[in-house]
Amino acid sequence: MAISVKYYTNKYVAITILIIMAIWALLFYAFLMDEVYDNVDDGLKNQKIEIIREAYDDPSIVMNNQQYGINQFRILPAQPSDNLDKNHFSRELMYMPYDDEDEPYRILKTGFYTKDGKAYSLEIRTSTVEEDDYLINLAIALSVLYLVIVLSILLINHFIMGRAWRPFHHILRSLSNYRFGNKTSFSPVQTGIKEFQELNGQIEKMIKRNEDVFVEQKRFLENASHELQTPLAITIGKLDLLLQEGNLEEGQLVKIAEAKQSLHRMVALNKSLLMLSRIENNQYSVTQEVDFNALTLELLDDFHDLIEFRNIQLNVQEMGKFKTDINPELARILLSNLLRNAIKYNLDGGKIEIALDESAIDIANDSKSTALNPDFIFARFHKGMQDNQSNGLGLSIVQSILEHHKNLQISYAYTAGMQHFTLKK
Repeated sequence: MAISVKYYTNKYVAITILIIMAIWALLFYAFLMDEVYDNVDDGLKNQKIEIIREAYDDPSIVMNNQQYGINQFRILPAQPSDNLDKNHFSRELMYMPYDDEDEPYRILKTGFYTKDGKAYSLEIRTSTVEEDDYLINLAIALSVLYLVIVLSILLINHFIMGRAWRPFHHILRSLSNYRFGNKTSFSPVQTGIKEFQELNGQIEKMIKRNEDVFVEQKRFLENASHELQTPLAITIGKLDLLLQEGNLEEGQLVKIAEAKQSLHRMVALNKSLLMLSRIENNQYSVTQEVDFNALTLELLDDFHDLIEFRNIQLNVQEMGKFKTDINPELARILLSNLLRNAIKYNLDGGKIEIALDESAIDIANDSKSTALNPDFIFARFHKGMQDNQSNGLGLSIVQSILEHHKNLQISYAYTAGMQHFTLKK
């Protein structure tokens, strides 16, 4: 699942800080413990010097301090294996009555010679840091610090980064409103952030290139369609004259009729392309309130003979008045295409059910096919498996009209063996 840049950044920042703090904590712990032991060892070495001096001046100290006492040192006769010239530091656990448990001590083992030349070993101890407790306390402190840092970053990202990315979201909304043929539908966002200024500039350049290509394509389509009208009409007229002469064989008459039918298909295609071009050029800009109930009944009256010929059962339910602002001619074309689609792709002896209320018009018809693919049914020149004679522009014209009238939208559904096209406000 996709996530925003802000949450993507937060996730990796939190992980990175956790790793950095863990490594830093280990290094800090090692450095701190080394410093602690270094200070403790310096203190033990200083005690060693003072004890040796005192023993040199007062030999009785040697005999009175053979066990650890208040002074935390003891003097024992040296063993042959003792190295009296070096300091040996160790860490040992010893019983502490106050805590009633073993606690860590730092111990210095060394040796010296008395005034009479006898060798003695000297052990000095001092209580030191409990590393386990220290490590736990350090972990708690660092965990609190980590949470404070992460929460601070989250708050900074939420407010500061959210504000910094605001122009980007404005650009996205402006792009979503952009439509070909309407340059003003995209409005650049004013921002002081360099990257978003560059993004604005590149989008404007892209839109200008696309608009130029789009205008050229529309101009070519319109000009080509206009130029085709005259030769098509002349050709159909001449074929009509040949059919009326009556001196042709039956096979020739059939071929001429097929050619004439193909030319009529080209005329219909030409008219549809011209219609699309006019819609996209906003030549139907005048709007007024249109009563779709009355318009539907009027168009059904026009299609009455065709519906009767196909023996289609018609059921119209008016549960309210569907009225909205739209160009009257486009409203007629819109409804006409939807009704013609319901008749053309119906079964012989099938049925058409039309339901009208204040917010929607539902046109349903029996169909030879199963559910259609909603991703393609409104695409230009898309043909289903039902009719090879279709030019594939009927529903595309419907979609084009609705793109220029944002107060209306259409949806498709296949329910109980019927194709439903629903026009909604």
